[in-house]
Amino acid sequence: MRELVVLGTASQVPTRTRNQNGYLLRWDADAWLFDPGEGTQRQLLHAGVAAGDLTAVCVTHFHGDHCLGLPGVVQRLSLDRVTHPVGMVYPAEGQQYLDRLRHASAFYETAELTEHPVHRDGPVLTTGAGTLSACRLDHPVPAFGYRLVEPGGRRMLPALLAEAGVTGPMIGQLQRTGAVTADGRTVTLDQVSEHRRGQRFAFVMDTGLCPSVATLADGADLLVIESTFLDAEAGLAASFGHLTAAQAGRVAAEGGVRTLVLTHFSQRYADPDAFGAEAARHFDGEIVVAADLTRVPVPRRD
Repeated sequence: MRELVVLGTASQVPTRTRNQNGYLLRWDADAWLFDPGEGTQRQLLHAGVAAGDLTAVCVTHFHGDHCLGLPGVVQRLSLDRVTHPVGMVYPAEGQQYLDRLRHASAFYETAELTEHPVHRDGPVLTTGAGTLSACRLDHPVPAFGYRLVEPGGRRMLPALLAEAGVTGPMIGQLQRTGAVTADGRTVTLDQVSEHRRGQRFAFVMDTGLCPSVATLADGADLLVIESTFLDAEAGLAASFGHLTAAQAGRVAAEGGVRTLVLTHFSQRYADPDAFGAEAARHFDGEIVVAADLTRVPVPRRD
């Protein structure tokens, strides 16, 4: 299963219909929790996600709407006796805030949390899901966006396999060893397969428009990106280090994104559909205007 579970879509102030931020990415056996704002533990319950499913928690920056749900999540991991290590990825400059959030109140800690402070752009963590990399964003406090890239592989081509006489168990042997002998001649993997690009997920939260946004979004199958303001308030967005829906749409179009997820809406807007309409003027791919508890599948491979 590869899907995004949206736990909250509000920016700084929650509303009656929007919880503060929270995004869970299911990626095969892994479950990545991004930016757990206030109320995340309860939203996980509503979404049918157990704390024991989590394999990593990633914080883009230490503004409250992106991290104040962390104490509850951390304590729930111990309460539920989660036995596997859970990675913690966060800006290194915010170490003092992470320390406070991890130990915000008295509890009996049993869960194993492995810290991965981010000091600079580049790879941060590699799991069975792929490699998570970080890029510094443009915000008043230290902030990073994240990009998960699955390793590339090979796609077997049935017509070429048949033409080469490679059938049955020989196919598995070819995949394991890179070459087999069929009808007296050597057949290599390159001759009967093609490169399969790994899938890519990008997560871009609070930032002004900067080169890192394009780097993170490039070729993403699924891009989750803040669109706090509409273009009429572009000046306000820039002054606070945020994006508009129009900017998010242009980023998606220029980066060849397949599915664009807009979120992190200011409480000043009652109708989120306006964000989708604005982004659609620049991006003609699939656009999801996120709502709390929305589930968005990672697009199937091309």
